Order: sequence, then C-alpha cells, then structure tokens
Amino acid sequence: MVVAIMSKLRIYVDFALAPEVLELLRAGTAGHELVFPARPVTSVLAKAEWDPQFATVEVAFGQPATESVAQAPDLKWLHVSSSGITRYDNPQFRALAAGRQLVVTNSAGAYSEACAVQALSFMLAQARQLPRALQTRVANGTAGWTALRSACVPLRGQTVLILGYGAIGRRLAAMLSPLGMQVLAYRRKARGDEEVPVIGQDRLAGALAEADHVVNILPDSGETRRFFDASRFASFQPGAVFYNIGRGTTVDQDALLAGLQSGQVGAAWLDVTEPEPLPDDHPLWREPKCFITPHIAGGHAGETITLVRHFLDNFQRFIAGDKLVDRVM
Repeated sequence: MVVAIMSKLRIYVDFALAPEVLELLRAGTAGHELVFPARPVTSVLAKAEWDPQFATVEVAFGQPATESVAQAPDLKWLHVSSSGITRYDNPQFRALAAGRQLVVTNSAGAYSEACAVQALSFMLAQARQLPRALQTRVANGTAGWTALRSACVPLRGQTVLILGYGAIGRRLAAMLSPLGMQVLAYRRKARGDEEVPVIGQDRLAGALAEADHVVNILPDSGETRRFFDASRFASFQPGAVFYNIGRGTTVDQDALLAGLQSGQVGAAWLDVTEPEPLPDDHPLWREPKCFITPHIAGGHAGETITLVRHFLDNFQRFIAGDKLVDRVM
C-alpha cells in the first residue's frame, strides 16, 4: 500500500545546478531539506565520491554509487537523473532494491520528446535522401536528378520495429502513427498497456525480417550487450534501415559494418557508439551509408529545467502517495 509522506524529507542532489534551476528546485521542495555534496558529479558517467551525508537522506536525485545506496538505510526513493540506469540494472542492485522496498525511477520522461524527435529526424532524412541530396548539384531532368528523386521512399505503409518500448519508444510510436506507418514494439516483458502490438523473443527474428526500419532504444545491461550481432543483422529484411539512439554497447559494430557493406543493412543512423566518440580511423566513419551524431538525442534547450521539473512532478506524487512515472524498480 502506498502511504502519503507527511514528515520533512532530506533530498540528496549530487550534481550542480545553475542558480535559476536551483531556485526552481528549492521552490518545488519547499518544506523539505536539500543536501548537496562538496564535489558535485560532472557527468552521469562519473562515479560520485562517498559522502557521509548520503547515509542520512530519504530521497536521492542523481547518479549515486550503488555502494552509497547500500549504506543509506533510510533511503526510500532514488530518482536517476538520466534515461539509462546502467549502473543499477543488475541482479545485485535489483535484489537490494526489492529487499529494502526502495523505489527507483529514471528520467526517461525528461528526454523522451527530444530522443523521439532525433529518431524521427533520422528516419525522415533517410526517406528523403537528405545527405545525398545536400551534396548533389544536378540539373532538372538529368539522369542524376531522376535517380535522386527515385531513391526517395514514402514512409506510409512501411513497418517500424522499435526495440526498447519505454517512454522514448512510446513517444516515437505516437509520432510515427499519423504518418501511416505500421509500428511494432519489442520488449522483454509486455505490460499490457502498450498502444502498439508487442512481440517477444520468440517472434523477433520474424519481425526483423519484415521491418523496413529497426529502431534500437535498448539500454545497456548484461542482457543487451552486443544484442545486435551478425545473426540479428542477417535476420534483417535486405535493405532495412537501422537506427540506434539507445546505447552503443548494444551493437556489434563490426557486424553492422559488414551488414552495410553487403547491403543487408540499407543504412545506419547512430547517435551512440562504442566508444564515444569513435576513433578517427574507425571504418564506420568511411562507410557512405552510415551517419553518426555525437550522442545528442536527448539534448534540448532548457534541458536541466526539464529534468528538474520531471523530478518535481514525481516528488509531488511521492509525498502524496501516488503512482510514480518512469518507475523502473
């Protein structure tokens, strides 16, 4: 049973905030206490230093080390400040959270709009052959002009398979539906509230063989590393387009390159790679059908304000005893 929180809470925030964003956070948590480390983390990939204050808080907002969480007996809710939960998505931490009845949410809702727009932009650019068109100067009526026009493909009636159907996948599906596309979703375990047909592992190979577009939004975990390997790319419908806005670790990049060179994969649009950035001599940079952006899919103007507002919306739900959004544990 969910119980409303009436007492004053200590809320640990492990990253630095601009003055106007800090003011927003203070206003939204009025009546409760904000706790900050002496050395805020500078990246969601950085490991926070141990801070004795953390052992005394009830709420954490950021990317605390799993060891810190284990040593915080009063912690009731962890709100991760990113969409990915890589450091927490393992059996040991899940067992800890379950045993302590620790609620864990992520910030997928803060980044879903931007990430979905990035994937949609990739798809539209591919459909209209924008990279090729922007580099082409041909006269109307010439063979080159006719070939470029003929390479543009309408999206209506095509099939999109989304792997990783969370907040980002749902938002992307909503954007694609008005275009007349058939959208399918793959997820480890269907919840029953999905707005599109959901497939599991047993139907994945068949779905890959039918999809015109494969959108990878899978998180990094022990189950997903190198998920897209040579066998999965071999299952693609020849010429299908691959998009990755999830994590670079989920793709065997040598297998992707081989698929592009053979034509099994028609094109690849990547916002994430392994490592980031790819070395200058990596062959994917030279592959003419591969297009790479530097992990910007979630970025947008006012990003930190969006992140804090997302947390504050969940904070009001938490103290009221209501269901939290983007709950992952």
